[in-house]
Amino acid sequence: MGLSFSKRLCVLPRQLFVTLSLGLAVLLFSNISTAAVHHAHAIAMYGNPKYPADFANFAYVNPKAPKGGTLRLAAEGTFDSFHPYIPKGNAISTGSIETLLTESRDEPFTAYGLIAESIDWPDDRSWVIFTLRPEARWYDGQPITADDVIWSFKILTTKGLPQYRFYYRSVSKVEKLGPRRVRFRFSEKNNRELPIIVGQIPVLPKHYWASRDFSKTTLKPPLGSGPYRVTSFEAGRYVVQERVKDYWGKDLPVNKGLYNFDRIRTVYYRDAVAIRLALKSGDIDFRQENQAKAWALDYDVAAVKKGWLNKERVPHQLPTGMQGFVFNTRRSLFQDPRVREALGYAFDFEWTNRNLFFNGYTRTSSYFSNSKMASRDLPSGQELTILRSFRGKIPQRVFTTKFQPPVTNGSGWPRQNLLKARDLLRQAGWQVRNMQLVNTRTGRPFRFEILLVAQAFERIVLPFTRNLKRLGIEARVRLVDQSQYINRLRSFDYDMLITVWGQSENPGNEQRSDWTSAAAKQPGSRNLAGIHDPVVDQLVDGIIAAPDRKQLVAYTRALDRVLLWSFYVIPNWHIAADRVLYWDKFSRPPVPVKVGVMVNRWWYDTVKATNLAARRAGDPGLGKSTGSTPKTSTRPWWGLLFVLLAGGWLWWYYRRREHG
Repeated sequence: MGLSFSKRLCVLPRQLFVTLSLGLAVLLFSNISTAAVHHAHAIAMYGNPKYPADFANFAYVNPKAPKGGTLRLAAEGTFDSFHPYIPKGNAISTGSIETLLTESRDEPFTAYGLIAESIDWPDDRSWVIFTLRPEARWYDGQPITADDVIWSFKILTTKGLPQYRFYYRSVSKVEKLGPRRVRFRFSEKNNRELPIIVGQIPVLPKHYWASRDFSKTTLKPPLGSGPYRVTSFEAGRYVVQERVKDYWGKDLPVNKGLYNFDRIRTVYYRDAVAIRLALKSGDIDFRQENQAKAWALDYDVAAVKKGWLNKERVPHQLPTGMQGFVFNTRRSLFQDPRVREALGYAFDFEWTNRNLFFNGYTRTSSYFSNSKMASRDLPSGQELTILRSFRGKIPQRVFTTKFQPPVTNGSGWPRQNLLKARDLLRQAGWQVRNMQLVNTRTGRPFRFEILLVAQAFERIVLPFTRNLKRLGIEARVRLVDQSQYINRLRSFDYDMLITVWGQSENPGNEQRSDWTSAAAKQPGSRNLAGIHDPVVDQLVDGIIAAPDRKQLVAYTRALDRVLLWSFYVIPNWHIAADRVLYWDKFSRPPVPVKVGVMVNRWWYDTVKATNLAARRAGDPGLGKSTGSTPKTSTRPWWGLLFVLLAGGWLWWYYRRREHG
């Protein structure tokens, strides 16, 4: 029996609703599964990658560069481990561990497949899938698999360095989709950086570490997959890496023209003075000089004048970040921003730059200096809108005054600046009594320690402490060895130190480890100043979630202003060029790169090396090779005569005294 007409009228709308709903669902899901998912060989932060899927090599390399030769380098300090992924020991990193993706050096944050041959991601970037190359191999011949990737992520975020936990905290799940396919799911959408930085995870061999304790340091070079492997070493003295002849990735487009040296030997020296001597004598081949005084004075030698040892400034277009005297605001002494601002007036950069740096530097006035991310003038547009939402919670000067570090006349006696510092210290409850600055409430004197690891900074810090003494402040300089410095850094056991926060053209998730409240509590993080500010936390979240470059710039500049006007550091200086010295036996492509010096695209030039050896062999003052002596003595005959006469006179004199 069929339904009545009235019942059919009631059923019809329900059937129509179900039909339309199913149709709409099919339409929506079909759009998601096709149009919204990208499959590519590379992924860019914004826009499209520069190089197509069938590219042969990066434009800034020489794909026909010859392989061979040795590059001899120097490092300052020592090492006691080859395990740089844990917060223990003084470890060094070698060229044996690779990542899923690798960046190009001639475009903004864009990554191409290395271990991964392809990448899949949706428009909202809420997940990413990596398909691994079937030819990717460990040194022992075993393939690199999805299990290795998953294990690497889990071990690094549980037992690895603290920054891994901050960097990848938005990864909610890692799934194995097949022997060579792995998916990362994210707890937040539209974080454009996440798929790229997940591709930066060091991929470690699960089977190798299965029988070893990952949390312990080791002087046995771990199993890897990269273009170089350690072949010999002596702990704390030297490391030799050799190019892997059967390296699985040597013919990949991303590797063509790179890793051209057969051997890289790195010798460890106590300090930079010894390294400079080794360079000038020819014991090492290359140095990137970071001291203006040494650049100006220490290389006035014959080898440079004759063109054997090249001395060159290589411009770069990289953000120089912030180097500065860092206040540890975990200390009660530095919790008042007026105190921190006051101490900034005691640093005379103009005198330092003229007398110690030969006017070689520019004063830093941004955490993102030398980039478009640096705050400029007064806030406007989108940046101003962002900052207005925090009005009352951030310094008012953010809106009214362009940040500029204190300026002096360079005389070495910044009297006016010290008077300003005195007034700020009075406002904060500090008074000078008996030539000593004391707290008016507790009577405690103003004393603190400046922790150093490099002796070269002593000559910079001592004039600063002299000006602090004029304010009644006792600042002690403490120079420690590298191991002690690393341990104190990790545990935040310092009052003040000098450090640098490097930056990229596309700030992102790494900002969490640098500035957020969670990082301030995590030993080993990069929040060295101990910043604990909810506004900073929200600005960092805004940077990470920025949907386009315009908003990224706005949030980064807003963060920059808030950090600057909170006076967490006394800004130092920067230079937009690399200062390099190298013996004339290498060649490099003529195409410049944003990063300046990029030694892994250089190659050993046998013609230049032969000519250099011949020129040095023909110079009696330098000899044929390092440490050799001249072929013939250049001592004049009268020198020998003088020695004989002097000896005869002394013999006669003492004989005469003997006999009265």
